[in-house]
Amino acid sequence: MQKVGFFRSIHVKLVLIYVLLIMVAMQIIGLYFVQKLEQTLKDNFTNSITDKMNLVEFSVREELIKERSTDDPTLEQSLRTVLSGFNSDDINEIRVVNPRYRILATSVLDNQVMVGQRSLDDTIKRSIASESPYENIYYDETMRERIMVRAQPILFNGEVIGTLYVVSNIENVYQQIDEVTQILAGGTAFSLTITIIIGIFIAQTITRPISDMRRQAQAMAKGNFSRKVRVYGNDEIGQLAIAFNHLTNQLQESQSTTESERRKLASVLENMTDGVIATDRKGRVSLINDSALSMFRLTRDLVLNRPIASILGLEQEYTFEDLIQIKDSIALDFSTDERPYILRATFSVTQRETGFVNGLIVVLHDNTEQEKIDMERREFVSNVSHELRTPLTTMRSYLEALAEGAWQNEEIAPSFLHVTQTETERMIRLVNDLLKLSRMDSQDYDLNREWVDFNQFFNAIIDRFEFSKSQNVHFRRLLPSTELFVEIDPDKMTQVLDNIISNALKYSPDGGDIRFGLSLQGDFIKVMISDDGMGIPKENVNRIFERFYRADRARSRAMGGTGLGLAIAKEMIAAHGGEIWADSEEGQGTTIFFTLPFEQQEEGEWD
Repeated sequence: MQKVGFFRSIHVKLVLIYVLLIMVAMQIIGLYFVQKLEQTLKDNFTNSITDKMNLVEFSVREELIKERSTDDPTLEQSLRTVLSGFNSDDINEIRVVNPRYRILATSVLDNQVMVGQRSLDDTIKRSIASESPYENIYYDETMRERIMVRAQPILFNGEVIGTLYVVSNIENVYQQIDEVTQILAGGTAFSLTITIIIGIFIAQTITRPISDMRRQAQAMAKGNFSRKVRVYGNDEIGQLAIAFNHLTNQLQESQSTTESERRKLASVLENMTDGVIATDRKGRVSLINDSALSMFRLTRDLVLNRPIASILGLEQEYTFEDLIQIKDSIALDFSTDERPYILRATFSVTQRETGFVNGLIVVLHDNTEQEKIDMERREFVSNVSHELRTPLTTMRSYLEALAEGAWQNEEIAPSFLHVTQTETERMIRLVNDLLKLSRMDSQDYDLNREWVDFNQFFNAIIDRFEFSKSQNVHFRRLLPSTELFVEIDPDKMTQVLDNIISNALKYSPDGGDIRFGLSLQGDFIKVMISDDGMGIPKENVNRIFERFYRADRARSRAMGGTGLGLAIAKEMIAAHGGEIWADSEEGQGTTIFFTLPFEQQEEGEWD
């Protein structure tokens, strides 16, 4: 590299500029003095207001926590007395606001109409929300003065019981600052005039190439790499200009490569069905794709720069350092009472060649359906195994007894054979019900719909059960006399009603009632079947339509139930476009409701 001459050296030029800067050093000190003076005066004013507020706060807190009798003044009256006894030239108004932002009292008589109203001031809201003092200075256009407002929460036993809102006049502080500034401005103006005249001539040789490089840097920031810096000489700045032009070429190539890679990465992230989150080295979220935002149901501004452990709901269990060490995936359970929602998170650390951790990449996969399917599969296998094991165990025991010679006993053998036959029929019913549900799940069935007067149809099924029932149970019909035609599959609907009425008979006590109702509700007919049985606990009412669920397992099994009747009924009602639900109170009985679509027919259509 060519050596730069002494007089052309930028060092000499900088020395000359430094000598000239000494001339304005006092002005810089003056500016620093004014700033510190302003800060000191404002701090003193703020401390003064704070001290006065602390005095008022003590009295207000005592009034807020005081237990009052009927003979004592009201809270508003007591607070008004406290505030009216406080006078200060700096304070324009004091208000007391409760945690629900209601104004309890004010020191200004003309503002008493505000008592009882809700305060909309952001300073009060922020103070109560953060449980810490909050202040703000603004310019009052009406009074043409600067006003400082301060909200200070009133705490009792660690809880906010109200806040003290003070409006004070800080204009005097700024007037003092203006006076000092005017004094310094006179001296500064003269010094600056001399400095500017001399500086223009000396600095021109340096500022011209620097200005060119500044304009080039601004153009590069906007993506324009076509410009080149003009080289004015061969000094340090001239060599800097040459290096700057070389840097421009290198940046242009790098920017093209980076932009291409960025577009590829953005395209991959946006089209991924899995969620992707990237963090910085401190564990704050720096990148998140739309799939991840959709999974969390959040907007991007609520996620960026927040800790990753907080976003994933793991802040109680893991720190960012713990997440870096995790090798296996983690299940994130965001399920609610209304619906399950489970995500599977896989972690990958990004680090430099030296081993320094740059951040963490988290890949999220919605695992809700898979978890639900696995759980239902396990529960289904368990229930089927349990339901089949009981009759098979019974049959094996009786068959072993018969094989050991019980078949020769004329009194025992028929009973053993009857039990074996009963258990066999029970397993056949269970398998048949499972096949029905399997066909419904795969939609491998057709509905043979026809128009039926449901009132007559319902009565016929009730008559059949009433004729064949063996218990002392009374049937109560609350059915209309009008014709209600609906389009249904009679066989499927007969099975639905048989399952519901059979359950009602099973659980009805001797001498109890079973009530049947039918009503029209808009575009649906509503069917009701109610019993006086043992009822179902409130938390389990919605489970009676699950497969293999029984309110009383021992009694249902003894009566030959499979636990699939209401599950089949639910599927069939859904296939007809209706809904089915239950209402029950433990010890008071159970009521099953279901609806079917109903179309009002034109008069004479069925004539």
